[in-house]
Amino acid sequence: MTTNTMPTTKQPVGKLAGRAPGFRKHFSRNRFLYAMLVPVAIYLILFKYAPMAGEIIAFKNYRLSDGIWGSSWVGFGQFEKLFASRDFYVVLRNTLLLNLYHLVFAFPVPIILAILLNEVRAEWYKRTLQNLLYIPHFISWVALGSIVIALLSPSTGFVNSLLKAFGIEPIYFMADKFWWPVSFIVSGIWKEAGFGTILYLAAMSAIDPTLYEAAKIDGASKRRQIWHVTLPGIRSTIAILLILQVGKMMDVGFEQVYTLRNDAVTSVAEVISTFVYTRGLVNLQYSYTTALGLFQSLIALILIVSVNRIIKAMGERGLW
Repeated sequence: MTTNTMPTTKQPVGKLAGRAPGFRKHFSRNRFLYAMLVPVAIYLILFKYAPMAGEIIAFKNYRLSDGIWGSSWVGFGQFEKLFASRDFYVVLRNTLLLNLYHLVFAFPVPIILAILLNEVRAEWYKRTLQNLLYIPHFISWVALGSIVIALLSPSTGFVNSLLKAFGIEPIYFMADKFWWPVSFIVSGIWKEAGFGTILYLAAMSAIDPTLYEAAKIDGASKRRQIWHVTLPGIRSTIAILLILQVGKMMDVGFEQVYTLRNDAVTSVAEVISTFVYTRGLVNLQYSYTTALGLFQSLIALILIVSVNRIIKAMGERGLW
């Protein structure tokens, strides 16, 4: 009787053994796709993960002559110095405010543009508009920033010339603490809004056309079709991009700020990225700015995890 019984422990082994050939077959069939991941993996390892070892200098009084391991430990001394600095709270406020303005005013613009482009029926006209909207994305901030400054010049700029034509006094956009953030956000929209429509247009192309036909039969207007068919169809894409945007609340692009800022608006234009550059690289305060960068990354991690949980609680798919 005992010879006819089979050990139950061998069943999982059989399953695992059957998986290996399947994986090898899958890998062989998609080997070129896996090969395309190799440069990405190398980039992430070299420029994202390997530099994490340097975060240790946030807990040291780092000196170039002593090196990372030879520099003395100070524990949380750099963080205490950071939180006691008034400049830290100024750059933190500016960073959060500029990102908040971007979230409120700039984030919805690609969605609106994508909806408008999706309603264009003439393909040649649609492609022309898309190309014109994409072009600013491929221009560097060094060139685009110069164009923005020239357009907003109080003496020769096109915008102020237009204001003068209507009897309005010239505005010093780039030297005014109120108008500089406005110029910053508008220039960012000009550069990135068009390119940001790509994901939304791709999501709209996956919406079942019969849903629009059913809405038309029910007598829904174009506005109702957008509200009840288009927006729900891209809701998951909006949720994921919103999570990513909130995860960048502690970061403002260095190139744009550095190109557009000047001494007259330092109190509203100095952000974490430019502060790290001037204090860390220019003034050689490596440990101090590394502590700031570590704090920035920690807060960003908390934000992205929190918003991801909120989005999933609302019934949408999160990042994980």
